[in-house]
Amino acid sequence: MIGSIKGKISHKAASFIIIDTGSVGYKVFVTPLLMAGLKIGQDLNLVIHTYVREDQITLYGFSTLAELEFFELLLTVSGVGPKSALGIMSLAAVEMIKSAIASGDASVFTKVAGIGRKTAERVIVELREKLKAEGSAAPLAAEHSDALAALMALGYREPEAREALKTVPKETANLQEKIKIALKRLSK
Repeated sequence: MIGSIKGKISHKAASFIIIDTGSVGYKVFVTPLLMAGLKIGQDLNLVIHTYVREDQITLYGFSTLAELEFFELLLTVSGVGPKSALGIMSLAAVEMIKSAIASGDASVFTKVAGIGRKTAERVIVELREKLKAEGSAAPLAAEHSDALAALMALGYREPEAREALKTVPKETANLQEKIKIALKRLSK
């Protein structure tokens, strides 16, 4: 199994990159949020989930071990495959997704292609207990949703608003402060 890859980005497509590591180029699927910050020729080090099926071997790359672990946790949910798990991880930062699970907000997950209401509820039911040991982050989900709604009301598209909110430090408790930090990121 491949655990990590370090090399230069030689190609970018809509959902994957190719990382050259000397004489071999690896096709690695990444989240759109990670993809947005990558450039061809850039050095990159990713932790990898190797997905093996009868007819294919697919690599999924993440910038942190915490993201990889959460991706693998999502794969334990019945009905969630790697593409759906990657879609879920594209919604927001891992902590925000965990807080949506803790608060039982299934509507967050139905925004992912291929995930309906039943699968979204299954994600919440199957992962809530596993995440309970980490402590409840339910208030974070409500504040994140409010900040996202405010940015969209100001005319920003949902993907760019979500990415801007990922840059807000976790310690920021005030909703107005979160929006202000996100707006600074969006104005760059």
